[in-house]
Amino acid sequence: MQGLFLQNGLNFFALALLAAGVSGLGFIGVRHARTGFQRRARLIDANGTAPAVPTGGAFAAFSGLAGGVRRLGGRAEGQDPSQLSQLRNRLMQAGFASREAVAYYLGARSLALIAATVVTVMLLPLAFSKSALGAIIMAAIFALVAILGPDQFIKMRRKGREREYRDGFPDLLDLLVASVQAGLSLDAAVARIGEELANRYPNLTEHLMLMTLELRAGRARKEAWSRLADRLGIDEARSFATMLRQAEDMGTSLGDTLTAFSEDMRAKRILRAEELANSLPAKLMLPLILFIFPCLMGVLILPAAVHIAQAMGHK
Repeated sequence: MQGLFLQNGLNFFALALLAAGVSGLGFIGVRHARTGFQRRARLIDANGTAPAVPTGGAFAAFSGLAGGVRRLGGRAEGQDPSQLSQLRNRLMQAGFASREAVAYYLGARSLALIAATVVTVMLLPLAFSKSALGAIIMAAIFALVAILGPDQFIKMRRKGREREYRDGFPDLLDLLVASVQAGLSLDAAVARIGEELANRYPNLTEHLMLMTLELRAGRARKEAWSRLADRLGIDEARSFATMLRQAEDMGTSLGDTLTAFSEDMRAKRILRAEELANSLPAKLMLPLILFIFPCLMGVLILPAAVHIAQAMGHK
């Protein structure tokens, strides 16, 4: 009876740990989605209507549960301001631009650590029994998930978005060159390009729309592009912001500068594609040795082995 109770308790806390890691980080996404709805609700479209902001129902209930995670993370925010700033930049580059994203992230991580600690305590009686090795392995798995899970989630999300930004930045520059050469100003060209790239690069378009709003609010162009580069977190955007700052300070032609930079970005994208293609044979070596080569050897050697066995049997 005691073993059954212990097993049920372990199963419960395993599910609790999984829910803490998934739903806790999901709270950040819910808060970010709600902030996005509120931001879009302020933008009136061409028909004069604004998208509705979801209120009440399951969305409100889930947001209410997120309050506990936010308060838990708020208590853990008493860290070095430079570390909090770096964490805020990482979350922003991962797509969580909410002001309270740091509190939600720290709360989710603290909740996962608490769940892992409870599971480890529950596994202590098994550590002195015959299944000690299994208990230690389970405790180590829960601890690794709790410690590394939130950071790996943010890292994977950042990599996915950076891949989209790097793929879309050359197209952005090509459209900027065409728009500026057609007579549009740089600010008007950015607003027009955001509409063209919305379907293919939605995350990049969101940052462009945010920069357009900053420019309309009166922020300086150099500062707006620098903030865009910080939000994207890629070297191409930082180089472009530096190039625009230098072009504006020295008074050089914006069209010629954009053309040269666009050609450079296209060349870098081609080189990046060639690098990935050249690394493909090395990446295929391991699955070739583990899966294809044994099957090939079996097909080639098995018939000969059967014939040799039959010949030896007749003798």
